[in-house]
Amino acid sequence: MKEALISPNQPIETGYRVAEVVDQGQTFEVAQPLFWTPCADDVVADQFWYDPNDQLIKPFPIEVEDAPIEIT
Repeated sequence: MKEALISPNQPIETGYRVAEVVDQGQTFEVAQPLFWTPCADDVVADQFWYDPNDQLIKPFPIEVEDAPIEIT
């Protein structure tokens, strides 16, 4: 398990930025409004966001580039 540092003053999607991720027990004191919350081991800062409505950390949608389709 890890801990994610949430930055409410940096809105992303309909929630907040995951600014940093550390191993559990490696957190440090932060100024308000920043706060720590437990997260899964696969969470990566700036690739996930925190949804305050359901208090879940969610990945950003994967963007797929348009590629030409070959029809043979």
